[in-house]
Amino acid sequence: ALRQAARQRQTRRSLLHHSDRGLQYCSGVYQQELKRHGITPSMTDGYDCYQNALAERVNGILKQEFLLHKCRNLQELKGLVRESVAIYNRLRPHLSLNMQTPEEVHKKATSMGEVA
Repeated sequence: ALRQAARQRQTRRSLLHHSDRGLQYCSGVYQQELKRHGITPSMTDGYDCYQNALAERVNGILKQEFLLHKCRNLQELKGLVRESVAIYNRLRPHLSLNMQTPEEVHKKATSMGEVA
């Protein structure tokens, strides 16, 4: 997901990657990938899920709405996550975005010059 986001990056502004202190985010490999793409890491100061509420909410939505069955293998899981992220960003309206998709909001911001 990080590599996909970096490839699709549409801004030259500096980026901040905020996460909890999960092992995958603390790993040297992941930190090097952030550095390679010029992304500054930021982490919660503890293991309190409420400090990272938005990410936890998105993870919950992915689990409750998209990952409804057990995948047979890693390849199937990766495909399902990829499809879920596409649906979440392109097709699923969000109440917090006035029933627009994240893609619609991003396109409007880009056309208005809010995203450099």
